[in-house]
Amino acid sequence: MQMKAIFMGTPEFAIPSFEALYESDFEIALVVTQPDRPKGRGKKLSSPPVKLVALEHDIEVFQPERIKDSEAIEKIKQVKPDLIIVVAFGQILPKEILELPKYGCINVHASLLPKYRGAAPINFAIINGEKKTGVTTMYMEEGLDTGDMLLKNEVEITPEDTASTLHDKLAIAGKKTLADTLKAIINTELVPEKQDDSISNYAPIMTKELGKINWNRSAESISNLVRGTDPWPSAYTLYDSAVFKLFAPVVLDKQSKEKPGTIIAVSSEGIDIASADYIVRIKEIQISGKKRMPVGEFLKGNVLEIGKVLGYE
Repeated sequence: MQMKAIFMGTPEFAIPSFEALYESDFEIALVVTQPDRPKGRGKKLSSPPVKLVALEHDIEVFQPERIKDSEAIEKIKQVKPDLIIVVAFGQILPKEILELPKYGCINVHASLLPKYRGAAPINFAIINGEKKTGVTTMYMEEGLDTGDMLLKNEVEITPEDTASTLHDKLAIAGKKTLADTLKAIINTELVPEKQDDSISNYAPIMTKELGKINWNRSAESISNLVRGTDPWPSAYTLYDSAVFKLFAPVVLDKQSKEKPGTIIAVSSEGIDIASADYIVRIKEIQISGKKRMPVGEFLKGNVLEIGKVLGYE
C-alpha cells in the first residue's frame, strides 16, 4: 500500500519540493497552505502558489488560519499521514502535529544548517558575503530550525546573484535534496546528524529598515546589501529628500578620496558612488511611484549632480 504524505508549503519556493514529493513513492493525501490573502492595489483575493499547483494535480487543499487550532489538528490527524513535508509554510507547527507521522515531519530549509536558521536565510547569506550556501533537509522539532539534519546540497553564490536569483537556484536544489531524502526514507538509509549549536547563526525576518545604505561601509558590503535585499525590501538612500532604491551594483577597481556617498560620475553605464574604500557603480534605479529602470533610461528625464552626497545625515 502506498504511504501517505501531507505537504505543507505556501510560496513559489515550495513548488519544486512539492514536485519532488509528487514524483516520489508517497501519495500526497493533503496539501496545507496559508489562506488566500488580498493582494495588489485592487486588494483582490490571491491564492498561494502551492494551492494553485495542488489543484492542478487534483489534490485536496486545506487552508487553516491557525494550524494550532483544534479543528486544524483534527483534520491533519484524520489523514493519518506517514510523513509530513514542510517547505516555507509560514506557520509554526504544534507538538501534536510534529509527533504524528511515523517518518516524522521533514523541513526543506534554504541554508547549510546550522548556519542561517530563521526566516531569511537567502537574503542574509548574500548580505554577509558568503561565497556558498545551500539547502538542508531536517527533522522538525519544537525549536526553530534546530532539528537533526538529513541531507545537504551546496549552491555557489556568484558576485551577480541577488536574493531573487539565489532563491530560484535554491528552490531547484531543494527539489533534488528532498527527492534524495525521500528515496533514503524508502530504503531506510537516512543517518540523522545533530546540529552544532556553537556554529549556528540566525537570519531574522527582513524589514524595510535593513535596506538603508550606510556609505561609510566597504564597497563590497554595500554591494552585498544591495544584492541581498533585491527585490525586497531593496536597498535605498536619499538624494536631497528623494528616496532612491538602488539595484545591480558593481564594485569598481578604483578608489576615491571623496566623502563616502559622493556621486563621482554619472553615465548611461551607471552612477559611480564613493564608499569607505572602492567606488560602487549602480546600474539600475527606482524612484517613488516609478518602475525600476536602467540608469541610462532614468537619465533621459532626470539630472544627477556630480559631487552630491547621498544618504541620511
